[in-house]
Amino acid sequence: MQLSKLAKKPELIKLTIDDEAIVAEYGEAVEFYTWDRQPMDLFLKLASIDQNNQADLFNAVKDLVLDETGKPVVNEELTLPTQLMLRVVTRVVEELGK
Repeated sequence: MQLSKLAKKPELIKLTIDDEAIVAEYGEAVEFYTWDRQPMDLFLKLASIDQNNQADLFNAVKDLVLDETGKPVVNEELTLPTQLMLRVVTRVVEELGK
């Protein structure tokens, strides 16, 4: 198969966090979106981050936490509760690992 046949534009995909603690806290699963493909520079950036440095990990991932229109959910004015943000970052990183 030619490599060019595997290349395509990124598409938004929906991610869900539906573990027991999140559903108990918010009354339902939490949904958000991210791109199904990421640029190589982002992969390299994530690979170079010390996994114990949550601030760097958050900064690298926050632009990948999107609403259904592809706009970032977290910005200079809006943020998520800390425990939820940790779960969101974890979910995005899990998806990137696939």
